[in-house]
Amino acid sequence: MKVAIIGAGNVGAMVASRVIDAGLADVVLMDIVPGLAKGKALDISDARPVSGSGADIKGTEDFKDIHDADIVVITAGLARKPGMSRDDLLKKNAAILREVAVNVKRYCVSSMVIVVTNPLDAMTYLVMKTTGFEPCRVMGMAGVLDSARFINAASAGTDSVDGDEVFMMGSHGDSMVAINRSKKLSSSVFKEASGRARNRGAEIVSYLKTGSAYFAPSAAVFYMLKAILKDEKKTICASAYLQGQYGEKDIYIGVPVVLDSSGIKEVIEIKLTDDENNAFKNSVKTIRESIKKL
Repeated sequence: MKVAIIGAGNVGAMVASRVIDAGLADVVLMDIVPGLAKGKALDISDARPVSGSGADIKGTEDFKDIHDADIVVITAGLARKPGMSRDDLLKKNAAILREVAVNVKRYCVSSMVIVVTNPLDAMTYLVMKTTGFEPCRVMGMAGVLDSARFINAASAGTDSVDGDEVFMMGSHGDSMVAINRSKKLSSSVFKEASGRARNRGAEIVSYLKTGSAYFAPSAAVFYMLKAILKDEKKTICASAYLQGQYGEKDIYIGVPVVLDSSGIKEVIEIKLTDDENNAFKNSVKTIRESIKKL
């Protein structure tokens, strides 16, 4: 199997490293910055004798080298800087992803695509529309990361947290929707944890100053890649294209899905409370506003 990773920054390189270390698939790491992908690919390759991996990795600046990849991971684009919202990134990253999507369509006509670039839901929508791929083959990495942040924050206030009952839906941004179906989580811990998860990305950016999160985002991408490549039929949250589910159409937004070798096998509709539904609709509005700006 072959995974193409477009963008050799911190997230892209870390995804490549995780895939190679696990021997999950061969990797082509691509970046337009001269030498960046090649240098990082060599460094990752040198770790193979330590990890015992037999997977191959290649670095390149040429889109043609991603040809026939089974899955394309798009991390290319600008990262947030302190004080910058995800919407601030929209215009610049849209221009970058249009070019990327055109080349994915040209060289990887049968691939699946995982979008990581922010603002994630709008960028995933843009990639699907530009490639013309079936929506089940194009998805955004958001829910896995946001849910992991939520669970991690909640675990500080309770003995155990069931990841199947506590997760994040909605946009990958300020209007994400925390879902709690666990009887073990008090309302106070739930409220605090959801707020911390919602602001975690900005918090990390404020400390790093010149970068953004990449350890947890790369782990989330790896989790999705593994579910697809090993046909795990795993239930996760991801940015998926809605075609009537939750009363919405023609939009990408974070919802529970079943992920397997076909991509998004199913969008799972859960019953939302009135408060959750109102928050979800607010997320929908936020994403639609970003899509209109495209």
